[in-house]
Amino acid sequence: MGNLDSTTPCPLPATGYLRLYQIIGRPARNGQPAVPALIPVSRSTWWAGVKSGRYPQPVRSLGPNITVWRVEDIRALLHSGTSDPRP
Repeated sequence: MGNLDSTTPCPLPATGYLRLYQIIGRPARNGQPAVPALIPVSRSTWWAGVKSGRYPQPVRSLGPNITVWRVEDIRALLHSGTSDPRP
């Protein structure tokens, strides 16, 4: 296997959930590797998009303080072409 470039997003699973950092990315920190962004926007832009309906609603029924998004919803967003952060 070859090395993955830190800017290459990992393939999405068929089903499951993604946390916010897996969607918008995160720089390397505290010995943890960087996570490349699927949708390169800031946290505030993401949440504003969720509020306006541009981005999918989160799932919050998994437990206290757990906010995730369905992989299927994120994949549909990526394929629809509406993940562009520009208004």
